[in-house]
Amino acid sequence: MTASIGLGLAALGRPGYINLGHDEDLPPARAVDDLRERTHELLEQAWKAGVRYFDAARSYGIAEIFLGEWLTPERREHLTIGSKWGYTYVADWRHDVDTHEVKDHSLATFERQWPETLQALGGAPDFYLIHSLTSDSPALGDARLLDRLRQLADDGVRVGLSTSGPHQAETLRAALALNGPFTAVQATWNVLETSVGPALQEAHDAGWFVVVKEAVANGRLTAKAGDTPFNAFAQQHGVAPDALAIGAAVGQPWADVVLSGASTAEQLESNLAYRVAGPLDEFVQQPDEYWTERSALPWV
Repeated sequence: MTASIGLGLAALGRPGYINLGHDEDLPPARAVDDLRERTHELLEQAWKAGVRYFDAARSYGIAEIFLGEWLTPERREHLTIGSKWGYTYVADWRHDVDTHEVKDHSLATFERQWPETLQALGGAPDFYLIHSLTSDSPALGDARLLDRLRQLADDGVRVGLSTSGPHQAETLRAALALNGPFTAVQATWNVLETSVGPALQEAHDAGWFVVVKEAVANGRLTAKAGDTPFNAFAQQHGVAPDALAIGAAVGQPWADVVLSGASTAEQLESNLAYRVAGPLDEFVQQPDEYWTERSALPWV
């Protein structure tokens, strides 16, 4: 089995993001209407190409609203929608601020953001994840929050978590051990950062729905990264580096969906032309090295 492709809206719902060359990808003014139009164009392109999974989050600017505006009852019937809570967007539609989002995995944040998600999307998403759960988050030990998430799961929404940082596997295994409300995970896996792979296999074996994010490493596995060993390898094999990177993720036996984070029509077209590949072990970095480099990427 190979994974299907989804479209993530992290780079489309706000004017600033950490993808390489993000500022060059968006319309010059980066106004709300500019990004609304761009988001709707890519949603339509993805839909026509057969993409049926779309991913957003409360902290992706107003991505949920853009998605909700584009949805119709006919489309919604055929789509799977995932979103995330736990971070609040605070950049006030600027790309040059010090803080773009604030993390808070408390029950109070959930109770505030869940109605916001419902309003923005015009209904409940299929998946609702704690956004970027890490070992310093109190969520897995918050009995009241877990009870509330169980209620959500009982109502038919699949509850889960997304992971980030060099200890993704540890966080995921802690959630798996809870035997709690969680049945879905979205994790960073790419040919540079494969450390969470065995834990994702465990989640898959336990019946969880597994989504891969950052398959092109925020642009570091694309032509935008310039002359890199990975890009030279892709060129030697006659495939665009982003297509090769996404193909490596699609080829993982535990993956259900691999997200494209495209912000232009050309990027989405290239992502969708992926070539299934193995993990390409020769390019793997140590997790600490990978995440240190990621944390240094500027918001542009």
